[in-house]
Amino acid sequence: MDPRHQSSSDLPALVARALERDQRAWRDLVNRLKGVAWKVIYSYDLSEEDRNDAFASTFFRLHERLATVREPEKLPGWVATTARNEANTVSRRRSKLVPMAELPLRTVDHGDHGEGLESDELRTALYAAFSSLSPEHQALMRMLSADPPIGYDEISRVLNLPHGSIGPTRARCLQRLRTSPELAPFLNGGTE
Repeated sequence: MDPRHQSSSDLPALVARALERDQRAWRDLVNRLKGVAWKVIYSYDLSEEDRNDAFASTFFRLHERLATVREPEKLPGWVATTARNEANTVSRRRSKLVPMAELPLRTVDHGDHGEGLESDELRTALYAAFSSLSPEHQALMRMLSADPPIGYDEISRVLNLPHGSIGPTRARCLQRLRTSPELAPFLNGGTE
């Protein structure tokens, strides 16, 4: 029998078997509830990738919390609510992300360096030095300089970088910028 056409009275048995690590029961449970999740998720204006993320997150949450379910026959409502929450989360996260090419670099005005150089010259030198970084390092530095700030967890996810490598990579990029020939006239009185 197709698991989608079983009654809700069969859900307690499926949940019990899934909790015993019965993979077939878990697949049947997902098959029973996926229509509910997709109906909710497709009501949002999301890309196909974001829809898939919301769907996967919904069933990940179900898998995490399956042992806490007290009334399995109410799972369709729980899945609908969870799918709505996950779709909202994906939608909010995507609306906060700005394409990296559009993220501005923060510039800090260090005042007059006594050399009469205009801030436009400093900005030009900064962009020239920045352009010498690899595209991956440029993307990292743009995300690190975004306003409002983007957290390391999000940077790690978007750039597919290990969380622990972000700080050291940032330090290497800054060192490379500090020693760039383009910025040398602006640093340490132009002695670098």
